[in-house]
Amino acid sequence: MENNTLNEDKGNSSQKSLWEKITESLILKIFVIFFLMLILLIPLTLISDLINERKLREINVSTEIARKWGLDQVITSPIIAVPYDMVKETVEKGTDGKNNIIKSVETEWAFLLPETTTIKAKVEPESLKRGIYQAIVYNSNISLKGSFKPFDLVKLKLNDTDLKWHEAKLIFGIQDVKGLTLIPKVKLGAKDYEMGKYYQDLNLFNSNLTVDLALDGNNSLDQSFEINLDLKGSKSLNFLPLAKQTKIEASGTWSNPSFNGNFLPDDRKVDTTFQASWNIPDFSRKQSQQWRGSPSAVYFLRGIDMVNEDNSTIEYTEAVYPAPKVIEGAVGTQMTSDDFDMVQINFLPQVNNYQKITRVTKYGALVLALTFVSLVFMEIIKKQRVHILQYVLIGFAMVLFYALLLAISEHIGFNMAYLSAGLATIILIGSFIKAITKDTKSALIFSAILTLFYTFIFVLLQLRDYSLIVGTIGLFIILAVLMRLSTKINWYQFEKQ
Repeated sequence: MENNTLNEDKGNSSQKSLWEKITESLILKIFVIFFLMLILLIPLTLISDLINERKLREINVSTEIARKWGLDQVITSPIIAVPYDMVKETVEKGTDGKNNIIKSVETEWAFLLPETTTIKAKVEPESLKRGIYQAIVYNSNISLKGSFKPFDLVKLKLNDTDLKWHEAKLIFGIQDVKGLTLIPKVKLGAKDYEMGKYYQDLNLFNSNLTVDLALDGNNSLDQSFEINLDLKGSKSLNFLPLAKQTKIEASGTWSNPSFNGNFLPDDRKVDTTFQASWNIPDFSRKQSQQWRGSPSAVYFLRGIDMVNEDNSTIEYTEAVYPAPKVIEGAVGTQMTSDDFDMVQINFLPQVNNYQKITRVTKYGALVLALTFVSLVFMEIIKKQRVHILQYVLIGFAMVLFYALLLAISEHIGFNMAYLSAGLATIILIGSFIKAITKDTKSALIFSAILTLFYTFIFVLLQLRDYSLIVGTIGLFIILAVLMRLSTKINWYQFEKQ
């Protein structure tokens, strides 16, 4: 009887067609699963493109809000400009072929920076929303106090009588005049002045606010100044230190400021509010204390985003930071400053959903691989076959997790969206495994494995600086468990089959 049963089994085995042997081959199935993983990277890439598209949409909406409210503002020390006439000679050939010397009078300017400037800024940031998007804007109250010293006319190679003191101007610059809520006033010595519309010929700043001084002479520059203004802006508040000694004190009602630019605070305190202070001498300043020549821009705000997705400052590269432009015709070393020469307070949103989702998506291939490997091990241990089409459906369910996370996070925030999308995906795949295996225990075990993977990725997102070491150790432990589990399986049985 036993011999008949053995012969019958052998007969059934020998009766299997070549196609049945190929389709039931575990080795072939593993290769097909690997190929399926590569195919699933395509929808993952499409989701990454969708994230970038939504992020760009957020940037465009935020920029539109900021343009109407007030852009990134730049606060500088005031500059005194005094005109003088410069006689220039040019040589031209006349009709008789002789060289004729032609004299022309052109107006040039002598510029003077303050000896000291103390800037105090109180900032109140807030979020403005349009639909599901928001922009960080702020109201600020800013006061500047400082003092000037007279020109060193010997170094300028000018005489007191050369300068038109009655046409002297004090020039104060900001980045966007749309942010002004009141006309700024300046006190120079004992006199109060109201700043007027910017003077186009003196293009020192993006927006010039000027005051006509009508000075008596060089010695009349030896006096103090005070400027007070209410200013609106968005995203960041920047300070360009121009005085010989600049002191900046900033405070505000924001718990997540980023201090960037060329100078870190000497003192800072951040909790639900922030306070920071800087003391900056003129050693790193690109402008001389005084110079003369034709007017040219003191700074150019490039709008470089100096904060990456991990809230750290980007590094210097020639691609984003070309060499400074030298001001032509200036006496002394004069170069145009930019973002990297400023003190920057960047008001970051409390949570940047798109940056976090981008980081989660980078782990997509890893989670897919671990899930499929776990499914193959369960299939072998439980001796329950899972069709390759069912692998495809599980793979698409895992890819859909990232689309769910993106869509939900735009409405309820990243953490709750991650929990909702994770639970939905785990329940969907767990119930699918239950329907395939008809075994509740197997479904619960696989759901627990998925929960472990998603929890592991979420923890890595929170660690930031320690994510590399924790992630590496975690993967090492997972690999060790899989290696240990593989020793419990007789892999040669599949070769015999």
